[in-house]
Amino acid sequence: MIDKGMVFHIQRFSLHDGPGIRTTVFLKGCVMECFWCHNPEGRHAYPEVRYFPERCIACGSCVSACPNSAHRLDGGVHTFLRERCEGTGACADACFSGALQLDGRVMTVDDVMNEVTADRPFYESSGGGVTLSGGEPTLNSTFALAILKECRARGIHTAIETCGECPWNFLERLLPVTDLVMMDIKAMSAERHREATGKENGRILANARLLALSGVPLVFRTPVVRGVNDSREEIGNIASFIAELVAMRKSALHGGAGSKEIRFELLRFHRLAGDKYRSLGREYRASSLDPLPGEEMLRLLETARLAGIDSRIPQ
Repeated sequence: MIDKGMVFHIQRFSLHDGPGIRTTVFLKGCVMECFWCHNPEGRHAYPEVRYFPERCIACGSCVSACPNSAHRLDGGVHTFLRERCEGTGACADACFSGALQLDGRVMTVDDVMNEVTADRPFYESSGGGVTLSGGEPTLNSTFALAILKECRARGIHTAIETCGECPWNFLERLLPVTDLVMMDIKAMSAERHREATGKENGRILANARLLALSGVPLVFRTPVVRGVNDSREEIGNIASFIAELVAMRKSALHGGAGSKEIRFELLRFHRLAGDKYRSLGREYRASSLDPLPGEEMLRLLETARLAGIDSRIPQ
């Protein structure tokens, strides 16, 4: 059992990653390249240094701290040579002003549990718990499994957020200790999905069908992005697919209590990740996209509900 993994953030008092008040543990590494991704710091499975030049006071501490000469100070002007950076984090540790930040640190299961159990009273009072997100947590399935098992042993509600682009056995092994799976379905067309994310969606849809047969409570989510899936036709196609999954589950469970535990959520795209891309030295390809107005989101919600499934826009 591997009891260590790469974590880039632990967010306390999260209200949007499952029921109640939650702590969300973000694991690094993802095979998708969604151009609007809200967590670009989670894409690569190795530590990365983010640089915020507006915070830099040109003190030079990073220059002496970096073992790879990735920082230069000339005439009082600081330059970050990102191509030399190996993500040691020594510069971030030495930075007084917060201009340098390391995203990604190796944590043990005990490290994670020490943080998430601090808020246990809030989980108990709100029906909350712990959510594993990313990145893509199933790609760290051994580490993820160890965390989920420990949470389950302590009576803490567990959830995972997944894009579904992973071998089924990576996901399947987590299900016995997962109380809720939240999975993205970004588009039904394989070509459109590939253009938007870098991957076709065949394995994602296949995993969605297997999840429907598993009996685990499911929330399917579609981040609504202009030019990708913001049409009534596309949302209708996704909703119809989910309706098929609801029918599959009802048939497999013979109409049991678990047959109704599938929900569809439409998530509104936002541009709050722009600073993250800049600090990572990456192009933010969604910078010119506007979020859909509330009335457009409501029209898409009406379309989804025509498929006869439980559809919502989270508050």
